[in-house]
Amino acid sequence: MDNKWAKVIIHASAFLMPVLIPVLFWLLSSEHEIKRISIQALLFQGVMWILNTISIIFSFLIIGIPFLIVFGIMTVVVPIIGIVKALMGENWNYPIVGRWV
Repeated sequence: MDNKWAKVIIHASAFLMPVLIPVLFWLLSSEHEIKRISIQALLFQGVMWILNTISIIFSFLIIGIPFLIVFGIMTVVVPIIGIVKALMGENWNYPIVGRWV
């Protein structure tokens, strides 16, 4: 599979199977770049789930509602940016977790 399309699939997996597809690509791919992107996608989704959960808990106190809106938008927009960058053939790191991997 072409490296570009593997990256697109990994980024797009955030909308359908955010855990299974990055794990499968990490296990089955031999390319370092694909493994790095799949780990970043998996970590990003995990961090966003945690942040959204904390925001939901704090939204009962009203202070979590703005964070819930921002993190909800990030959960949708960031994978779309990754898809566009992958289609253009550019290397791109996820925000928050990009420097961890």
